[in-house]
Amino acid sequence: MTRTYWAAGAAVVLAVLFAVGATVATANGPDGDGGRSPSAAAPALYSPDAGFARDMAVHHQQAVEMSFIVRDRTQDESVRSLAYDIANTQANQRGMLLGWLDLWGLPKVVADEPPMSWMSSQEGHGGSGGHTGHAGAKPGALMPGMATKEELSRLGAANGRDAEVLYLQLMTDHHKGGVAMAEGCARQCATPAERALAQGMVEAQQSELTLMADMLRGRGAAPR
Repeated sequence: MTRTYWAAGAAVVLAVLFAVGATVATANGPDGDGGRSPSAAAPALYSPDAGFARDMAVHHQQAVEMSFIVRDRTQDESVRSLAYDIANTQANQRGMLLGWLDLWGLPKVVADEPPMSWMSSQEGHGGSGGHTGHAGAKPGALMPGMATKEELSRLGAANGRDAEVLYLQLMTDHHKGGVAMAEGCARQCATPAERALAQGMVEAQQSELTLMADMLRGRGAAPR
């Protein structure tokens, strides 16, 4: 089981390093424009590029929060190590997404934009706020895969194996929602650096899903 954790964990680390390295190289191109040509206009307010950056920044923030919670609720080194890797990776990616919004001169929050509405928008559609939200989020959750306030409270009150299992289940749901969102950007986003980051997220989080399924089995549990 230890060898399984190490191998899966190594795959996650390599996927993350490759994706982030490629993204940073693209974003720090000769023009420092996030991979867009000098003549390319910044993404529109309701474009997939901007919508993904805003939504994934929020999605990542909760993953960071859950990871810090579980590190205080268990002494299991495999779970604590996974939580640290997720928190560190997703905090860095969140910074990149918010940095692009600053670079594009776009707000980080748009009051009339339902979460994930960009996933059903037409390519090149500038948007006017008249979107419909994305289906699939459970009651009390902002986006698909995200935990509710009640679930976060349960995680914060749990200890030991109970905290480990709940964290792995919540993070499995979280990653599934994140993968679907990242796949949407990989298809729709126009900014090469952002597409590269999104594809890297897909690959890394799919590896982590495999790892978390193994960790749940080792605790006599399963994804929800």
